[in-house]
Formats: sequence, structure tokens, C-alpha cells
Amino acid sequence: MSKDSAQLSVIICNYNYAQFVASAIRSALAIDWPRVEVIVVDDGSTDDSPEIIKQFAEDEVKVLLRPNRGQARAAEEGFLCSSGDWIIFLDSDDLLDPSIAQEAAKIMTPGWSMIQCQMRVIDKDGNALGIGFPKYLASTTPDRIRHWASQTDSYPTPPNSGNLLSRKFLARLFPLEEGVDRWVDSYFLSTAPFLGDVISLSMPLVSYRVHGANDGAQTDLDLSRIRRDLKRHLTRCEYATRIAHKYGVPLDSNRWRFGFYNLAMRVASLRLGPDQHPIAKDSIGRCLADGIRSGVRAQGLSAARQVGMVLWLFSVALLPRSFARNLVSWRFAPLSRPRWLQELIRSA
Repeated sequence: MSKDSAQLSVIICNYNYAQFVASAIRSALAIDWPRVEVIVVDDGSTDDSPEIIKQFAEDEVKVLLRPNRGQARAAEEGFLCSSGDWIIFLDSDDLLDPSIAQEAAKIMTPGWSMIQCQMRVIDKDGNALGIGFPKYLASTTPDRIRHWASQTDSYPTPPNSGNLLSRKFLARLFPLEEGVDRWVDSYFLSTAPFLGDVISLSMPLVSYRVHGANDGAQTDLDLSRIRRDLKRHLTRCEYATRIAHKYGVPLDSNRWRFGFYNLAMRVASLRLGPDQHPIAKDSIGRCLADGIRSGVRAQGLSAARQVGMVLWLFSVALLPRSFARNLVSWRFAPLSRPRWLQELIRSA
């Protein structure tokens, strides 16, 4: 099958995002590609979402209204109803650029599992905030991503909407294993490097909306969300280890200890809320020891960012609590960062 004849399926999973879902659907319908199907799965919304979504049925959008079971189960239903060779799971508060399929097709190679792009951050009204992520190095090749993920359970990657996925890859994951996560990207981000090639596209082709109710991006620091995210990352590392072993790829199940994002969550939780830390027998000392080892393990960051992350870990661990809290807030609630820090991060 040639790239030009491939079909793209955009699967939009929605739960109580009535104010955003119409914009997400319109962005999918506007994709510049000959064959695009749009499937919207409403996951038991209690707001006006179902009525808004049903209005798009006239545009040949497939509409599935289902009881609430979580995003991963909604995504599974959408996938089983889809026919696309390529899949995008679009969060209903995000937006796709019209050129995303054209740009992805230019860089596809045999054996790819996922093509990941960059995302621009917008506010709740759709205004660009001048923030983009992730930052890919020139050395961000599929082989290096595979190595980084195998050593640290970490590599530069955007969340759900920023990835175009191969159906052949997803067919190895669906039906999804029960009990891993409510969020579908935990399944594919953790396994894509081991079941194919992850190709990085250094272009902002998706708009990531930050509005305060996001699962990932925080506008104000919330330690309970950091602890929850940490537990999710440990669970998905275990899941990826099982899937990789199934397909003959051996992995160290303890590699999560050396990823900077996991380390940041561990140190933040231990420093600011140790009584509710979710990892038994973990400690600041153990985190710092893991942090030193992480400093010499490549994971897709520039040398400046790698050093910066080690310094951040030690600063949060050792500085007075008030300073540590500010550092944690700047790390996990990007909109709280002062302008000078935003500029410094962009240049690193």
C-alpha cells in the first residue's frame, strides 16, 4: 500500500468538554489528506457534549455515545470501529493542524510504529502562549529513542494528541490489557519504541490547550496529581516490560528509577508530602543516588538540560522547603514560571 492511498482515522474521546469538543472535531475535519475518517466517542458526558457532537453526524462523523468507562476504553471502542491505516487519538480539548498527515507522510519509513510531532501551548480561548514542546535533538533517531527508553523509561515525547500511530503497531496492543490506566497514551507511548520505530517531527502540528482541568498540565501546583502521575508511570513501565518481553525484547523492570521525569515526581512528593508518597522504602537519598546515575544516562536532552535536571533534583532535595516548593511549581505548573525562566528553558 502506498502512503498516498492510506486512510487516517482521527478518534476523539470526549468527557465533559462541551466548550472545546466542537473545535477539536472541526480541526480533524480540516486535515489536508484525501482519506480521513473522524470518530467521536463520548464517554458518558453529563454536560452538553452529546448534543454538540451529534450535530456533526451530518458531516459524516461517526458518533458513539457510551457510558463512562475512562478514556482508554473509549479509545478502544473507537479503534475497533475505525478502518484507518494510521490513527490519531485526539484529546477533545486539543487541535490538529491541517498539514499533520502530509508532514508525517514525508518522513515515514518501513517498520515505523509512531510519528511524534511538537505541540504548541494555547490557553482556554485558543491563544498561543509562546511555549512549545518537546524539544528534539538532531540525534533523536529511532534507535536512540529505543536506547533511551530501555535505559531510563524516558524519551522526549508529546502526550496523546501529538502522535500519529501505525495500525499494525496498535493491533499488537488492542484489545487493551485491563487495569493499566484510564488513559490510552500510557499504552502506546511506553511500548512504541520497542515494537517499531518512533520517528520525530520537529514541527508544532498540534495545539495543546491548557485550561486548568487538564489531566497532565497544571496551572497551579497539585501534589496529589503528581503522586497519581508517578503511580501511573510505574504501572505503565511494568506494562511495557511485559509487552516487550512478549515480542522478544528484554527490558530491565527497574529502568523507571533513572528517568528524569520520574525522579522529579519522586523528589517533589518526598520533599513536599512524604507521608503520602506512593513508593515504599523510597527516600531522598535514594533519589539523589539515582539522580547521579541518571546524569550519565542519555535520555534525549541537551547537555545543558541534563545538567539542569540534576541541579534541580539536588536543589529541591536540599534547599529550604519554601524554595523547593517554588522549584516544583515551576517544573509541573508551566504557567507559573517567571518569564526569565521560560526564556532560559527555550534556549537550553
